[in-house]
Amino acid sequence: MRELGERIGAMCRAGDLILVNGPLGAGKTVLVQGIGAALGIHEVTSPTFVISRIHKASLPLIHIDAYRLLDSGSAAAFLDDLDIDTPREGAVTVIEWGGAESARLSDERLEITIDRSDEVRDVQVKAIGARWQGFSL
Repeated sequence: MRELGERIGAMCRAGDLILVNGPLGAGKTVLVQGIGAALGIHEVTSPTFVISRIHKASLPLIHIDAYRLLDSGSAAAFLDDLDIDTPREGAVTVIEWGGAESARLSDERLEITIDRSDEVRDVQVKAIGARWQGFSL
């Protein structure tokens, strides 16, 4: 998962939005660690309890874990209210547990779904919008 994240991270640029979904333990945070490594960020940890972390670099990484917002019933409102001091347009934003409420943040995004129903991970990447046209790994 980390290697996959590094390959995706190497293609990222300012303003990118990546949504990562999958069950607990699927490897979402490890994927984000790989994206961070490609951006020169080496200490990416899960923001589960703080909801979001901003990792400073020449291209910053905004890492959001929406898991705790989902139970609120108002995840979209809480996403709008996050006090992110780095504008998304100048960073790569990755949202774990990023469903429809996160998808509305951009018409241009990668949606990554990790299935680990067995001991084998199945990863599907859906490229949405002109920014990601022709995307392949």
